[in-house]
Amino acid sequence: MSLLMMDLEGVTLSQKEREQIQHPMVGGLILFTRNFESKAQLIGLVKSIREVKADILIAVDHEGGRVQRFRDGFTHIPAMGDILPASNGDIELAKERAKELGFLMAIELLACDIDLSFAPVLDVDDISEVIGKRGFSSEPSEIIELASEFIDGMRDAGMAAVGKHFPGHGSVQADSHLAIPKDERSKEDIFNKDILPFKSLISSSKLQGIMPAHVIYTQVDPKPAGFSEYWQQQILRNELGFDGVIFSDDLGMEGASFAGDFIQRADAALKAGCDMILVCNNPGAVESLLKEYQWPINKPKYSAAELKADFKVAQSALQDEQRWLNANQIANKLN
Repeated sequence: MSLLMMDLEGVTLSQKEREQIQHPMVGGLILFTRNFESKAQLIGLVKSIREVKADILIAVDHEGGRVQRFRDGFTHIPAMGDILPASNGDIELAKERAKELGFLMAIELLACDIDLSFAPVLDVDDISEVIGKRGFSSEPSEIIELASEFIDGMRDAGMAAVGKHFPGHGSVQADSHLAIPKDERSKEDIFNKDILPFKSLISSSKLQGIMPAHVIYTQVDPKPAGFSEYWQQQILRNELGFDGVIFSDDLGMEGASFAGDFIQRADAALKAGCDMILVCNNPGAVESLLKEYQWPINKPKYSAAELKADFKVAQSALQDEQRWLNANQIANKLN
């Protein structure tokens, strides 16, 4: 049973980090730009992590556009919101491009033995400062079509898909990294718009993981979705029938401060329904949780280990150089 995804401070593993990774509650590790100098260094870092814990889930936020942690030696993936406009509104062409970009994003990470990118973003692009072009569109129907193809491309490479930020972060202006956003809209508005991409992609079994938003939907529940039994259990599990892994968003974000200190945040997120919690950019918080928190003794029904890359598929996909070249051309054309 492993419930925590931690991060690293630099481009190599410290002795303390080696010891922390061996803790039975650490099942995941998320990488950032500060952990990257070159592709060769990244491959070496991942290898050193695997030597400590071979089956750890290694992840990164590598969506494309401005949220792409690794640059030098990697293709610059365009922002998802640029795909349809660059295709002159031709949805069929945009879908073809989305699929190949999903493949491209995934295969370049898998080539470095990285299991997962927290993607795609399923937020409806409306007024959010932090979402913007990270979302595919301002129309739920277009998001569904484009994200579905992007996910198919990821799956062709051997990577699982994690949709975020449930039930939708696009209609609040505040950035949950810096504030506790409040969405004042009615439940009907949210369910008739923002939640539709999640609902559709869950029903078509496209999503293996979901990340709730650190947003309070004031007309629905007083807790942010990331700490809400209502959103995670009643809506996501029971009404939408989601049977994959629920990841918390980073508990170090200001939007998570609603729940208290890091011990309280971890406890609230796990009790709400998260299967794995992320704690980033705060080594002290990781140390505190591993030493002081009384972790739940019940094994989660949904294990994040199930989202590890399918390297049999990946090994085959890595041989398809022509597909990579074609996808690379699409990326370059859209940038």
